[in-house]
Amino acid sequence: MLIKKHWRPILLLGIILGSFLLMLTGQPIKQDQNYHKFIDQRTFLGIPNFFDVISNVAFLLIGILGLNLFRNHALEGAFWSWAVFFLGVGLVSFGSGYYHWSPCDKTLEWDRLPMTIGFMGLLIGILSEHIDLKVEKFLLIPAVLLGLSSVLYWIYFDDLKFYFWIQYIPLLTIPVVLIIFNGGFNKRWFLVIALLFYLLAKVSEKYDERVFLLSGKCFSGHSLKHILAEISCFVIYQMLKRRVSLQQKD
Repeated sequence: MLIKKHWRPILLLGIILGSFLLMLTGQPIKQDQNYHKFIDQRTFLGIPNFFDVISNVAFLLIGILGLNLFRNHALEGAFWSWAVFFLGVGLVSFGSGYYHWSPCDKTLEWDRLPMTIGFMGLLIGILSEHIDLKVEKFLLIPAVLLGLSSVLYWIYFDDLKFYFWIQYIPLLTIPVVLIIFNGGFNKRWFLVIALLFYLLAKVSEKYDERVFLLSGKCFSGHSLKHILAEISCFVIYQMLKRRVSLQQKD
């Protein structure tokens, strides 16, 4: 690595703070009301928007699997950060299911709140295990509060730019961290796979109607987005379950 060791945290901090300042100077991003008009509005078993609702179930299952890793404090590394991540993943199942039952701004709030918990748990977990575990001790709670405040900011000011920063900063951080830091565990490449699945989920979300038509009106892009995002979370679960400390490996 060409970047000296003591400069790496400074570089990463510069990227995070720089992106935050860039976000602050941006124009307000209002919630597009067309966002709530998903293409698949079919009702089955008395459940409106059935597939968009039911495709959230796996988030709960993955959240439970992930939290099961923490029995007897068996997981090494950023213990609390990963616990917060899986807590957020599990809660997304309820928040997103509730939103898709009746899509509107008010229900969307409950979808986004647990998502920010997951995003911040992921971010601090990655930073802690690549920089210093003390990062978790000092930044996990402030980061979660920052994430939640991004949703409150949207609610009160109708401006999504803060929330978008909370969502995308972990995605920006993962490749940078993997490139400039060595890390204390193997299986780090699982993070790349998880990132790719999440990016595919965002693409699928964008092409909600097109996916629906290509699937013969069986499955929408937004339902597929949920499944791809669940796979992304499951990959992170598998990484934590399978990895070992590099010192232990040696």
